[in-house]
Amino acid sequence: MNERTTPAIELIGITKRFPGVIANDDVNLTVQQGEIHAICGENGAGKSTLMKILYGMQAADAGVMRVNGAEVRFSSPTDAIAAGIGMVHQHFMLAGQLSVLENVILGSEPVRLGRLIDFGEARRHLTEVIESYGLSIDPDDLIDTLEVGERQRVEIIKVLYRGAKILILDEPTAVLIPQEVEELFANLRDLKASGSTIIFIDHKLQEVLEISDSITVIRRGKTIATVKAADVTAGDLAELMVGSELPTPQTTESTVTAEVALEVQGVTVLGEDKRPVVDDVSLSVHKGEILGIAGIEGNGQSQLIAALVGTGHLDAGSIRLLGNDITRSNVRHRREAGIAYVPQDRHEEGLLLDAPLWENAMLGHQTRSPFSKGFWIDRAGARKRTEEIRQEFDVRTPSVDVTARALSGGNQQKLIIGREMTSGPAVLIAAHPTRGIDVGAQADVWSEIRAARSKGLATLLISADLDELIGLSDTIVVMFHGRLVATLDPAEIDPRTLGSYMTGAALQTAGGQE
Repeated sequence: MNERTTPAIELIGITKRFPGVIANDDVNLTVQQGEIHAICGENGAGKSTLMKILYGMQAADAGVMRVNGAEVRFSSPTDAIAAGIGMVHQHFMLAGQLSVLENVILGSEPVRLGRLIDFGEARRHLTEVIESYGLSIDPDDLIDTLEVGERQRVEIIKVLYRGAKILILDEPTAVLIPQEVEELFANLRDLKASGSTIIFIDHKLQEVLEISDSITVIRRGKTIATVKAADVTAGDLAELMVGSELPTPQTTESTVTAEVALEVQGVTVLGEDKRPVVDDVSLSVHKGEILGIAGIEGNGQSQLIAALVGTGHLDAGSIRLLGNDITRSNVRHRREAGIAYVPQDRHEEGLLLDAPLWENAMLGHQTRSPFSKGFWIDRAGARKRTEEIRQEFDVRTPSVDVTARALSGGNQQKLIIGREMTSGPAVLIAAHPTRGIDVGAQADVWSEIRAARSKGLATLLISADLDELIGLSDTIVVMFHGRLVATLDPAEIDPRTLGSYMTGAALQTAGGQE
């Protein structure tokens, strides 16, 4: 690369303070034109804050930003978009009942005659973007009919449609199976070849090494190093990020007992169209067992989880916990009976973002000690337990009185996991427990799950991280179109094989496996 080329992005001395914490402390970042540049760091390192500053979502307290050599100050994402920067967020921002075309133009609709949307011009521009960048998609498809990888492609097309030449991708592979990751990486290489510059935030270090040209590591708000991907290993990156070796989720000796903790028989959940989204699902989880559920998102996992924890309905079937029928029990009764739950969306289901941490540590357990005394909330007990969670699970916060919104996404997740794991559960239903968590925190969570398993905890694990599913689970079942279609031994499969079952390809060639 010609070193005399003006960098696409230069961040110099970026500093951002929040009450009690410095999120970015004199951070420097240089991203060259036409490269894929990864940003790695542990939870709370300041990655998200830095990208929010670059995208105009927050203002820096100090420092200089340059885009293509010109100094800029953004007061909103609109300013960043005007400068050619687009951001693809980890949580997709798409309207399911609208078409691809309608989603792409939403907020920047071309008009004619003063106020009418010019759909012809919109379609022409969208087709031009799709063909220019090789991102195949049907503009008339409804978002609800698309697979996860296709929805992500729509998000990328949205920012390209608005003229972005610099793309920020936040945890883009978090919900993708290996085959979809390969497609995404092929798309990113095509974008790079067309002249786009890509900033890539990820916790999966092997993926970072595969797709990136350069990598910047941030630790506790400071720039630690910028390295060439070709010059380092995953272990090197882990050492730079958290000062330890790269962890693995591998479980060794079996602790599965004969005693069933959770028994699900014939559970069926009907959708709005009265068709089953969960179709006659039966499974059992024994004490000391981790049962993994694999499936591309949208195949009924969310509805199954909701039926088990009581936040959703079921139209047929039964659920037994430690031998007791809880099919008609409410959420509170199920929680008090021993179900712990790590939800798949921490903001929607797991936290009160504007409440202090000690109140969040009570959620779902507020009727029991140490959070209550009789009919009254025990604030002292709640604060003490929250402080214990903070220390044991390394939740980085200056105080248990700060709001959950003030924490990084990874620290929010660690608070939830700590809350559930310290409640003394009989069954843990964990949906994506390490999503958005750095390698150091991953090791801690895996260790906690394995330790609880060895003490008899039954765990139902739903995860898009196939290495995690294979490494932690004693048995894996595959969910496809609402049904359990295969039962697999983790010792005999790899992520790509598991991905083939999840897409149905392996079922077609092997005729299924029960």
